[in-house]
Amino acid sequence: MPLSLLALVVAAVLVGATLQRLSGTGVGLVVAPVLALAMGPSLGVFVTNATTVVSGFLIMLSVLRDVDWRRWLVFAPMAVVGGVPAALLVRELEDGWLNIVIGAVVLLALAMTFGLPRVPHVRGRALPPVTAATGAVGGFLNTAAGVAAPAMVIYSKLSRWEQRRFAATMQPTFMTMGLVSVGAKLSVGATTLSQLPPLWLFPVIVVTVAGGIAAGGWLARRVRASTARTVAITLAGAGAAVALTRGLLTVLG
Repeated sequence: MPLSLLALVVAAVLVGATLQRLSGTGVGLVVAPVLALAMGPSLGVFVTNATTVVSGFLIMLSVLRDVDWRRWLVFAPMAVVGGVPAALLVRELEDGWLNIVIGAVVLLALAMTFGLPRVPHVRGRALPPVTAATGAVGGFLNTAAGVAAPAMVIYSKLSRWEQRRFAATMQPTFMTMGLVSVGAKLSVGATTLSQLPPLWLFPVIVVTVAGGIAAGGWLARRVRASTARTVAITLAGAGAAVALTRGLLTVLG
């Protein structure tokens, strides 16, 4: 792996993990479009999925008592329902179309996260099927583009989920969706072992994620969450726009 590519991967993962610790979002939004451009869309999203497994697990350890495990128990199996067809789709799509999917999903995630108008309150008997559908859609988006945020943010607004509990529950949810995405892609051949980067890259990612979380914890006492969100939006939006543009140029010839 060229040193310049390694530096870009480490920088993207470090920034994403730091922002994830600061604002609750960042790893998928920032890392997916950057790695899609640097490593190719299929492998880039695969490495993003692996990164979210690590970041979700490590951040989860500090928010365990706020996790809503009942909802996670619905999200987790439904992520498989959405993740397997997404892996089959990734296997069949050409790089140009994958770049379009990644760019469009990240831009949609930003729009949903920061521009979604007030939505109806779903509760009672209507909530369980919505929860299940959210897990399936989130699993699909996470496997296809490395970003489950659009589905999860819409659900949080529909259910009026308290932000602290939502942010905490997303950590094991993202970890599980990352595991499902990695497993599904390897199982159906969307990503093969021969395509994987050198194995030593994954311990580097683990150390980088841990460093980003530590940096985020230190910065949390000095930087407002709104500032971190602005940085995340800017970086994710720029990467997504470039990925979308590259995909369109490739498809249109």
